[in-house]
Amino acid sequence: MYHFHVADDHPLFRNAILEVIKRHYPDSMVSESMDLDSTIKELELNNETDLLLLDLHMPGSQDLFGLIMVREKFPSIPVAIISADEDSNTINRAMGHGASGYIPKSCSPQIIHEAIHTMLDGGRWVADDIRNNLTPLDSEEKDLAAKIATLTPQQYRVLCYLREGWLNKQIGFELGITEATIKAHITAIFRKLGISNRTQAVIMLSKMSLNDNVES
Repeated sequence: MYHFHVADDHPLFRNAILEVIKRHYPDSMVSESMDLDSTIKELELNNETDLLLLDLHMPGSQDLFGLIMVREKFPSIPVAIISADEDSNTINRAMGHGASGYIPKSCSPQIIHEAIHTMLDGGRWVADDIRNNLTPLDSEEKDLAAKIATLTPQQYRVLCYLREGWLNKQIGFELGITEATIKAHITAIFRKLGISNRTQAVIMLSKMSLNDNVES
């Protein structure tokens, strides 16, 4: 009996994935989440999950952070990225950061099943037109990902607000925490990333960014 976890904040597509699982793996267990924080909590409770299907742009998961975080914390759990983003560079980077597969949301139920079956068998799955064009990540991106993986989800949220140019007071109000706590987070972020100012933080995070014009 397989245990799947479906992490997607869009009910329609989450239900489409659940229908595929129910049809082809009727005896399986399935857990669900709609953001990165709850996904991590669920995986901590069920660290023998056979396959995580992770929305690329789910809340908290943007710019590959969700994938990088999950691969760091749960290296034994295969991760299938599910996304409306079909950009070949995005797919290449996701696979380079440890995804076992990349399922575009435009795929038919039969293709979704094929992808899931391949990954459950220990294989990697991407669309045919992408498979032969995958290339290794450069060492700079790998090193950056390793540093990003040391951040907590809350620290990553703060880092994203820094990229948007928000002030500490604004970030604190948005997250419901004190300005002093924000300052502590920023100090920790700078230490973990090996940087000393906001400009460096923005530059570093921008190197991990994806095309934000695509809906998840």
